[in-house]
Amino acid sequence: MMTAVKIIGGGLAGSEAAWQLLKRGIPVCLYEMRPAVSTEVHKTDKLGELVCSNSLGSSAATSASGLLQEELQALDSLIMKAALKFSVPAGKALAVDREKFSDFITDTLLQNPLFELKREEITEIPDENCIIASGPLTSPALAEKLQKLLGGNYLYFYDAVAPVIELGSVDMNIAYRRDRYADYEGGDYINCPMDRSQYMKFYEALISAERAQLHNFENNAKYFEGCMPVEVIASRGVDTLRFGPLRPVGLSDPRSGNHPYAVVQLRQDNQEGTLYNIVGFQTNLRWKEQERVFRLIPGLEHAEFVRFGVMHRNIYVNAPQCLDEYLRPRGQEKLFLAGQITGVEGYLESTAMGLLAGLNMCQRLSGRELLSWPPESAIGALLFRLHDATNTKFNPVNANMGIFPELHEKIKGRKERNLELLRRGRNAFSAFIRSESEILG
Repeated sequence: MMTAVKIIGGGLAGSEAAWQLLKRGIPVCLYEMRPAVSTEVHKTDKLGELVCSNSLGSSAATSASGLLQEELQALDSLIMKAALKFSVPAGKALAVDREKFSDFITDTLLQNPLFELKREEITEIPDENCIIASGPLTSPALAEKLQKLLGGNYLYFYDAVAPVIELGSVDMNIAYRRDRYADYEGGDYINCPMDRSQYMKFYEALISAERAQLHNFENNAKYFEGCMPVEVIASRGVDTLRFGPLRPVGLSDPRSGNHPYAVVQLRQDNQEGTLYNIVGFQTNLRWKEQERVFRLIPGLEHAEFVRFGVMHRNIYVNAPQCLDEYLRPRGQEKLFLAGQITGVEGYLESTAMGLLAGLNMCQRLSGRELLSWPPESAIGALLFRLHDATNTKFNPVNANMGIFPELHEKIKGRKERNLELLRRGRNAFSAFIRSESEILG
Protein backbone atom coordinates (compact mmCIF):
# COMPACT_ATOMS: atom_id res chain seq x y z
CA MET A 1 0.00 0.00 0.00
CA MET A 2 1.18 3.54 -0.79
CA THR A 3 2.67 5.44 2.15
CA ALA A 4 0.18 7.94 3.56
CA VAL A 5 0.72 11.63 2.92
CA LYS A 6 1.09 13.56 6.17
CA ILE A 7 -1.11 16.61 6.60
CA ILE A 8 -0.55 18.83 9.62
CA GLY A 9 -3.65 20.77 10.61
CA GLY A 10 -7.35 19.95 10.41
CA GLY A 11 -8.77 23.30 9.40
CA LEU A 12 -10.35 24.13 6.07
CA ALA A 13 -7.14 23.84 4.05
CA GLY A 14 -5.96 20.60 5.67
CA SER A 15 -9.39 19.02 5.31
CA GLU A 16 -9.66 20.08 1.67
CA ALA A 17 -6.15 18.81 0.85
CA ALA A 18 -7.03 15.48 2.48
CA TRP A 19 -10.25 15.20 0.47
CA GLN A 20 -8.51 15.86 -2.84
CA LEU A 21 -5.92 13.16 -2.08
CA LEU A 22 -8.43 10.60 -0.79
CA LYS A 23 -10.75 10.87 -3.78
CA ARG A 24 -7.75 10.00 -5.98
CA GLY A 25 -6.95 6.90 -3.95
CA ILE A 26 -4.04 8.33 -1.95
CA PRO A 27 -4.00 7.51 1.79
CA VAL A 28 -3.78 10.38 4.24
CA CYS A 29 -2.68 10.67 7.85
CA LEU A 30 -3.94 13.98 9.22
CA TYR A 31 -2.51 15.35 12.46
CA GLU A 32 -4.69 17.70 14.49
CA MET A 33 -3.43 18.81 17.91
CA ARG A 34 -6.88 19.64 19.29
CA PRO A 35 -8.20 18.79 21.85
CA ALA A 36 -4.92 17.75 23.50
CA VAL A 37 -3.45 21.17 22.70
CA SER A 38 -5.96 23.98 22.41
CA THR A 39 -5.80 27.48 20.88
CA GLU A 40 -7.06 30.89 21.91
CA VAL A 41 -10.23 30.68 19.82
CA HIS A 42 -11.18 27.09 18.94
CA LYS A 43 -14.17 25.70 20.83
CA THR A 44 -14.35 22.10 19.54
CA ASP A 45 -12.13 19.28 18.27
CA LYS A 46 -13.95 19.13 14.92
CA LEU A 47 -12.21 19.41 11.58
CA GLY A 48 -12.98 22.52 9.54
CA GLU A 49 -14.15 24.53 12.56
CA LEU A 50 -14.95 28.17 11.75
CA VAL A 51 -13.58 30.41 14.48
CA CYS A 52 -14.38 33.87 13.11
CA SER A 53 -17.42 34.80 11.01
CA ASN A 54 -19.80 32.17 9.63
CA SER A 55 -19.79 33.93 6.25
CA LEU A 56 -17.72 32.52 3.39
CA GLY A 57 -18.08 35.66 1.31
CA SER A 58 -20.30 36.95 -1.46
CA SER A 59 -21.85 34.34 -3.71
CA ALA A 60 -22.83 36.91 -6.35
CA ALA A 61 -21.82 35.85 -9.86
CA THR A 62 -20.56 39.40 -10.41
CA SER A 63 -17.94 39.18 -7.62
CA ALA A 64 -14.45 37.71 -7.36
CA SER A 65 -15.61 35.70 -4.35
CA GLY A 66 -18.50 34.30 -6.38
CA LEU A 67 -16.08 33.25 -9.12
CA LEU A 68 -13.88 31.51 -6.55
CA GLN A 69 -16.90 29.63 -5.23
CA GLU A 70 -17.78 28.52 -8.77
CA GLU A 71 -14.26 27.18 -9.31
CA LEU A 72 -14.15 25.32 -6.01
CA GLN A 73 -17.53 23.76 -6.69
CA ALA A 74 -16.38 22.64 -10.16
CA LEU A 75 -13.34 20.99 -8.53
CA ASP A 76 -15.57 19.00 -6.14
CA SER A 77 -14.39 20.86 -3.04
CA LEU A 78 -15.42 19.21 0.22
CA ILE A 79 -15.63 22.60 1.92
CA MET A 80 -18.01 23.90 -0.73
CA LYS A 81 -20.13 20.75 -0.42
CA ALA A 82 -20.46 21.39 3.31
CA ALA A 83 -21.15 25.11 2.82
CA LEU A 84 -23.92 24.57 0.28
CA LYS A 85 -25.49 21.75 2.28
CA PHE A 86 -25.63 23.75 5.52
CA SER A 87 -26.06 27.30 4.28
CA VAL A 88 -28.17 29.79 6.21
CA PRO A 89 -29.94 32.90 4.87
CA ALA A 90 -27.49 35.78 4.44
CA GLY A 91 -28.61 37.82 1.46
CA LYS A 92 -25.97 37.65 -1.27
CA ALA A 93 -23.41 36.04 1.03
CA LEU A 94 -22.74 32.33 1.54
CA ALA A 95 -23.06 31.79 5.29
CA VAL A 96 -23.29 28.49 7.13
CA ASP A 97 -24.43 26.76 10.29
CA ARG A 98 -20.93 26.42 11.70
CA GLU A 99 -21.58 23.32 13.83
CA LYS A 100 -23.28 21.26 11.12
CA PHE A 101 -20.69 22.47 8.63
CA SER A 102 -17.73 21.16 10.64
CA ASP A 103 -19.59 17.97 11.65
CA PHE A 104 -20.12 17.13 7.97
CA ILE A 105 -16.46 17.69 7.10
CA THR A 106 -15.28 15.59 10.03
CA ASP A 107 -17.68 12.71 9.37
CA THR A 108 -17.00 12.65 5.63
CA LEU A 109 -13.26 12.29 6.13
CA LEU A 110 -13.49 9.78 8.96
CA GLN A 111 -15.75 7.53 6.87
CA ASN A 112 -13.04 7.13 4.20
CA PRO A 113 -11.03 3.91 4.77
CA LEU A 114 -7.86 5.62 3.45
CA PHE A 115 -8.07 8.35 6.10
CA GLU A 116 -6.40 8.28 9.51
CA LEU A 117 -6.77 11.03 12.10
CA LYS A 118 -4.14 11.40 14.81
CA ARG A 119 -4.80 13.74 17.70
CA GLU A 120 -1.29 14.95 18.49
CA GLU A 121 0.91 18.00 18.12
CA ILE A 122 3.64 17.94 15.49
CA THR A 123 6.70 19.88 16.61
CA GLU A 124 9.15 18.98 13.82
CA ILE A 125 8.86 19.34 10.05
CA PRO A 126 8.66 15.79 8.63
CA ASP A 127 11.28 14.73 6.08
CA GLU A 128 8.69 13.06 3.87
CA ASN A 129 5.75 13.97 1.65
CA CYS A 130 3.89 16.46 3.80
CA ILE A 131 1.41 19.32 3.62
CA ILE A 132 1.56 21.86 6.44
CA ALA A 133 -1.86 23.46 6.87
CA SER A 134 -1.46 24.35 10.52
CA GLY A 135 -3.29 27.61 10.11
CA PRO A 136 -3.02 31.05 11.67
CA LEU A 137 -2.64 29.60 15.17
CA THR A 138 0.23 27.23 14.43
CA SER A 139 1.70 25.90 17.68
CA PRO A 140 4.79 27.78 18.90
CA ALA A 141 7.08 24.75 18.50
CA LEU A 142 6.16 24.14 14.86
CA ALA A 143 6.14 27.87 14.11
CA GLU A 144 9.71 28.09 15.37
CA LYS A 145 10.79 25.26 13.05
CA LEU A 146 9.06 26.93 10.11
CA GLN A 147 10.74 30.20 10.88
CA LYS A 148 14.16 28.53 10.85
CA LEU A 149 13.36 26.76 7.58
CA LEU A 150 12.21 29.98 5.93
CA GLY A 151 15.11 32.09 7.09
CA GLY A 152 13.22 34.50 9.31
CA ASN A 153 10.73 35.68 6.67
CA TYR A 154 7.83 34.96 8.99
CA LEU A 155 5.12 37.57 9.43
CA TYR A 156 1.93 37.95 11.42
CA PHE A 157 -1.20 40.01 11.79
CA TYR A 158 -4.00 40.16 14.32
CA ASP A 159 -7.46 38.76 13.71
CA ALA A 160 -10.61 39.09 15.78
CA VAL A 161 -13.87 37.20 16.25
CA ALA A 162 -17.36 38.71 16.48
CA PRO A 163 -19.80 37.83 19.29
CA VAL A 164 -22.87 35.63 18.79
CA ILE A 165 -26.21 36.25 20.56
CA GLU A 166 -29.53 34.47 20.99
CA LEU A 167 -32.25 35.67 18.62
CA GLY A 168 -34.84 35.44 21.39
CA SER A 169 -33.01 38.14 23.34
CA VAL A 170 -33.29 40.70 20.50
CA ASP A 171 -36.06 43.26 20.96
CA MET A 172 -37.90 43.08 17.62
CA ASN A 173 -40.09 46.01 18.62
CA ILE A 174 -36.99 48.08 17.94
CA ALA A 175 -35.01 45.94 15.50
CA TYR A 176 -36.39 44.98 12.09
CA ARG A 177 -35.62 42.66 9.21
CA ARG A 178 -34.41 44.21 5.98
CA ASP A 179 -31.68 43.52 3.41
CA ARG A 180 -29.73 46.47 2.09
CA TYR A 181 -31.52 48.27 -0.78
CA ALA A 182 -34.38 45.73 -0.69
CA ASP A 183 -37.80 47.00 -1.76
CA TYR A 184 -39.73 44.20 -0.06
CA GLU A 185 -40.81 43.37 3.50
CA GLY A 186 -38.55 41.22 5.65
CA GLY A 187 -35.07 39.97 4.79
CA ASP A 188 -32.18 37.82 5.98
CA TYR A 189 -30.55 40.50 8.15
CA ILE A 190 -31.83 41.97 11.41
CA ASN A 191 -31.14 45.68 11.76
CA CYS A 192 -30.72 47.66 14.97
CA PRO A 193 -31.20 51.36 14.11
CA MET A 194 -29.55 54.27 15.93
CA ASP A 195 -30.34 57.95 15.96
CA ARG A 196 -27.48 60.42 16.41
CA SER A 197 -27.64 60.60 20.21
CA GLN A 198 -27.74 56.80 20.54
CA TYR A 199 -24.82 56.47 18.16
CA MET A 200 -22.71 59.02 20.02
CA LYS A 201 -23.40 57.33 23.36
CA PHE A 202 -22.38 53.97 21.88
CA TYR A 203 -19.33 55.46 20.15
CA GLU A 204 -18.00 57.11 23.31
CA ALA A 205 -18.49 53.90 25.31
CA LEU A 206 -16.79 51.82 22.62
CA ILE A 207 -13.62 53.90 22.25
CA SER A 208 -13.15 54.18 26.03
CA ALA A 209 -13.89 50.52 26.83
CA GLU A 210 -11.19 48.33 28.35
CA ARG A 211 -9.49 45.97 25.93
CA ALA A 212 -8.10 42.54 26.69
CA GLN A 213 -4.34 42.24 27.04
CA LEU A 214 -2.54 40.62 24.10
CA HIS A 215 -0.83 37.86 26.04
CA ASN A 216 2.36 36.51 24.49
CA PHE A 217 1.88 38.62 21.38
CA GLU A 218 4.14 41.30 19.96
CA ASN A 219 3.50 44.68 21.52
CA ASN A 220 2.90 46.52 18.25
CA ALA A 221 -0.30 45.02 16.89
CA LYS A 222 -0.53 44.71 13.12
CA TYR A 223 -4.14 44.47 11.98
CA PHE A 224 -5.49 43.08 8.72
CA GLU A 225 -7.81 45.69 7.24
CA GLY A 226 -10.42 43.08 6.26
CA CYS A 227 -11.02 41.87 9.83
CA MET A 228 -10.26 44.82 12.07
CA PRO A 229 -11.63 45.08 15.64
CA VAL A 230 -14.64 47.37 15.77
CA GLU A 231 -13.03 49.48 18.50
CA VAL A 232 -9.97 50.06 16.31
CA ILE A 233 -12.18 51.20 13.42
CA ALA A 234 -13.98 53.57 15.79
CA SER A 235 -10.69 55.02 17.05
CA ARG A 236 -9.95 56.32 13.54
CA GLY A 237 -12.73 58.89 13.71
CA VAL A 238 -16.22 59.51 14.96
CA ASP A 239 -17.87 58.71 11.61
CA THR A 240 -15.64 55.81 10.55
CA LEU A 241 -18.15 53.20 11.74
CA ARG A 242 -20.98 54.99 9.92
CA PHE A 243 -19.10 54.59 6.66
CA GLY A 244 -18.08 51.02 7.53
CA PRO A 245 -19.95 48.22 9.34
CA LEU A 246 -22.65 50.59 10.67
CA ARG A 247 -23.43 52.34 7.38
CA PRO A 248 -27.21 52.96 7.22
CA VAL A 249 -27.54 53.32 3.44
CA GLY A 250 -30.43 51.27 2.03
CA LEU A 251 -31.67 50.16 5.45
CA SER A 252 -34.59 52.44 6.27
CA ASP A 253 -37.13 51.19 8.81
CA PRO A 254 -39.98 49.54 6.79
CA ARG A 255 -42.44 50.28 9.59
CA SER A 256 -41.92 54.03 9.71
CA GLY A 257 -39.87 54.82 6.62
CA ASN A 258 -37.33 56.59 8.85
CA HIS A 259 -33.69 56.68 7.76
CA PRO A 260 -31.45 55.77 10.74
CA TYR A 261 -28.22 57.60 11.56
CA ALA A 262 -26.39 54.28 11.89
CA VAL A 263 -27.36 50.60 11.77
CA VAL A 264 -25.93 47.52 13.46
CA GLN A 265 -26.73 44.33 11.50
CA LEU A 266 -27.17 40.78 12.77
CA ARG A 267 -26.63 37.74 10.53
CA GLN A 268 -27.98 34.21 11.10
CA ASP A 269 -25.36 31.87 12.58
CA ASN A 270 -27.10 28.47 12.67
CA GLN A 271 -29.65 26.69 10.46
CA GLU A 272 -32.31 26.74 13.15
CA GLY A 273 -32.14 30.53 13.15
CA THR A 274 -31.79 30.77 16.92
CA LEU A 275 -28.30 32.34 16.92
CA TYR A 276 -27.09 35.52 15.21
CA ASN A 277 -23.68 37.16 15.02
CA ILE A 278 -23.10 40.92 15.12
CA VAL A 279 -21.81 41.73 11.65
CA GLY A 280 -18.46 43.53 11.55
CA PHE A 281 -18.11 43.47 15.35
CA GLN A 282 -14.85 41.58 15.63
CA THR A 283 -13.48 42.80 18.92
CA ASN A 284 -10.78 42.61 21.57
CA LEU A 285 -12.82 44.16 24.36
CA ARG A 286 -12.93 42.36 27.67
CA TRP A 287 -16.00 40.16 27.93
CA LYS A 288 -17.72 42.24 30.62
CA GLU A 289 -17.09 45.32 28.51
CA GLN A 290 -18.66 43.64 25.48
CA GLU A 291 -21.82 43.04 27.48
CA ARG A 292 -21.89 46.62 28.75
CA VAL A 293 -21.10 48.38 25.47
CA PHE A 294 -22.98 46.19 22.99
CA ARG A 295 -26.14 46.32 25.09
CA LEU A 296 -26.18 50.05 24.35
CA ILE A 297 -27.21 49.11 20.81
CA PRO A 298 -30.99 49.65 20.41
CA GLY A 299 -32.72 46.27 20.38
CA LEU A 300 -29.82 44.54 22.16
CA GLU A 301 -30.42 45.97 25.64
CA HIS A 302 -31.07 42.44 26.96
CA ALA A 303 -28.87 40.50 24.54
CA GLU A 304 -27.80 37.04 25.70
CA PHE A 305 -24.28 36.23 24.47
CA VAL A 306 -23.50 32.62 23.62
CA ARG A 307 -20.00 33.53 22.42
CA PHE A 308 -17.97 36.63 23.11
CA GLY A 309 -15.55 38.16 20.65
CA VAL A 310 -11.83 37.47 21.03
CA MET A 311 -8.66 38.53 19.25
CA HIS A 312 -5.76 36.32 18.28
CA ARG A 313 -2.58 36.37 16.24
CA ASN A 314 -2.64 34.99 12.70
CA ILE A 315 0.74 33.98 11.36
CA TYR A 316 1.63 33.70 7.70
CA VAL A 317 4.74 33.59 5.55
CA ASN A 318 6.14 36.23 3.24
CA ALA A 319 5.04 34.16 0.27
CA PRO A 320 6.82 36.05 -2.55
CA GLN A 321 10.13 35.53 -0.74
CA CYS A 322 9.53 32.10 0.78
CA LEU A 323 7.37 30.02 -1.56
CA ASP A 324 7.61 28.85 -5.15
CA GLU A 325 4.68 28.95 -7.55
CA TYR A 326 3.44 25.59 -6.22
CA LEU A 327 3.28 26.63 -2.52
CA ARG A 328 6.52 24.85 -1.61
CA PRO A 329 9.19 26.51 0.55
CA ARG A 330 12.01 27.29 -1.84
CA GLY A 331 14.38 24.34 -2.15
CA GLN A 332 11.86 21.86 -0.73
CA GLU A 333 10.49 19.16 -3.04
CA LYS A 334 8.36 17.12 -0.64
CA LEU A 335 6.85 19.90 1.47
CA PHE A 336 3.84 22.05 0.58
CA LEU A 337 2.21 24.79 2.64
CA ALA A 338 -1.53 25.31 2.48
CA GLY A 339 -4.22 27.60 3.80
CA GLN A 340 -3.96 30.90 5.58
CA ILE A 341 -0.33 30.37 6.52
CA THR A 342 0.55 30.86 2.83
CA GLY A 343 -0.59 34.49 3.01
CA VAL A 344 -4.20 34.33 1.86
CA GLU A 345 -7.04 35.78 3.89
CA GLY A 346 -10.50 34.24 3.96
CA TYR A 347 -12.13 30.87 4.44
CA LEU A 348 -12.48 29.95 0.77
CA GLU A 349 -9.13 31.44 -0.16
CA SER A 350 -7.58 29.13 2.46
CA THR A 351 -9.63 26.25 1.10
CA ALA A 352 -8.34 26.96 -2.41
CA MET A 353 -4.72 26.77 -1.23
CA GLY A 354 -5.46 23.44 0.46
CA LEU A 355 -7.00 22.17 -2.77
CA LEU A 356 -3.91 23.29 -4.74
CA ALA A 357 -1.51 21.63 -2.31
CA GLY A 358 -3.51 18.38 -2.39
CA LEU A 359 -3.64 18.30 -6.19
CA ASN A 360 0.05 19.09 -6.59
CA MET A 361 0.94 16.40 -4.08
CA CYS A 362 -1.06 14.00 -6.26
CA GLN A 363 0.93 15.15 -9.27
CA ARG A 364 4.21 14.69 -7.43
CA LEU A 365 3.36 11.17 -6.30
CA SER A 366 2.36 10.17 -9.84
CA GLY A 367 5.55 11.60 -11.32
CA ARG A 368 3.71 14.23 -13.35
CA GLU A 369 4.38 17.96 -13.71
CA LEU A 370 2.85 20.16 -11.06
CA LEU A 371 -0.18 22.21 -12.10
CA SER A 372 0.21 25.77 -13.36
CA TRP A 373 -3.10 27.60 -12.99
CA PRO A 374 -4.19 30.36 -15.38
CA PRO A 375 -3.79 33.75 -13.64
CA GLU A 376 -7.08 34.90 -15.20
CA SER A 377 -8.99 32.47 -12.96
CA ALA A 378 -9.77 33.28 -9.33
CA ILE A 379 -7.57 30.48 -7.98
CA GLY A 380 -4.77 31.34 -10.41
CA ALA A 381 -4.95 35.05 -9.57
CA LEU A 382 -4.56 34.30 -5.84
CA LEU A 383 -1.64 31.99 -6.53
CA PHE A 384 0.06 34.52 -8.80
CA ARG A 385 -0.26 37.18 -6.09
CA LEU A 386 1.48 34.86 -3.61
CA HIS A 387 4.58 34.37 -5.76
CA ASP A 388 4.72 37.83 -7.37
CA ALA A 389 8.29 38.92 -6.63
CA THR A 390 7.47 42.55 -7.50
CA ASN A 391 5.20 42.66 -4.42
CA THR A 392 7.76 44.16 -2.03
CA LYS A 393 5.29 44.96 0.76
CA PHE A 394 3.37 41.73 1.14
CA ASN A 395 0.08 41.63 3.02
CA PRO A 396 -2.56 38.89 3.18
CA VAL A 397 -4.57 38.70 -0.03
CA ASN A 398 -8.18 37.70 -0.62
CA ALA A 399 -10.34 37.27 -3.70
CA ASN A 400 -11.04 40.72 -5.10
CA MET A 401 -11.23 42.28 -8.55
CA GLY A 402 -7.86 43.98 -8.12
CA ILE A 403 -5.83 40.75 -8.21
CA PHE A 404 -6.73 39.79 -11.78
CA PRO A 405 -4.37 40.59 -14.67
CA GLU A 406 -5.29 43.68 -16.67
CA LEU A 407 -7.42 43.33 -19.76
CA HIS A 408 -5.78 43.80 -23.15
CA GLU A 409 -8.52 46.22 -24.12
CA LYS A 410 -9.26 49.28 -22.02
CA ILE A 411 -12.84 49.39 -20.69
CA LYS A 412 -13.84 52.64 -19.00
CA GLY A 413 -16.81 51.59 -16.89
CA ARG A 414 -15.90 49.77 -13.68
CA LYS A 415 -18.94 47.49 -13.82
CA GLU A 416 -18.34 46.57 -17.45
CA ARG A 417 -14.62 46.05 -16.82
CA ASN A 418 -15.31 43.73 -13.88
CA LEU A 419 -17.83 41.72 -15.89
CA GLU A 420 -15.26 41.25 -18.64
CA LEU A 421 -12.62 40.16 -16.11
CA LEU A 422 -15.03 37.58 -14.74
CA ARG A 423 -16.05 36.37 -18.20
CA ARG A 424 -12.40 35.97 -19.16
CA GLY A 425 -11.72 34.17 -15.88
CA ARG A 426 -14.53 31.67 -16.43
CA ASN A 427 -13.30 30.94 -19.95
CA ALA A 428 -9.69 30.48 -18.82
CA PHE A 429 -10.75 28.19 -15.98
CA SER A 430 -12.95 26.06 -18.24
CA ALA A 431 -10.13 25.66 -20.77
CA PHE A 432 -7.72 24.70 -17.99
CA ILE A 433 -10.11 22.08 -16.61
CA ARG A 434 -10.42 20.54 -20.06
CA SER A 435 -6.67 20.48 -20.60
CA GLU A 436 -6.05 18.83 -17.21
CA SER A 437 -9.07 16.54 -17.24
CA GLU A 438 -6.96 13.51 -16.33
CA ILE A 439 -6.25 14.85 -12.86
CA LEU A 440 -9.13 17.33 -12.44
CA GLY A 441 -11.91 15.28 -14.00
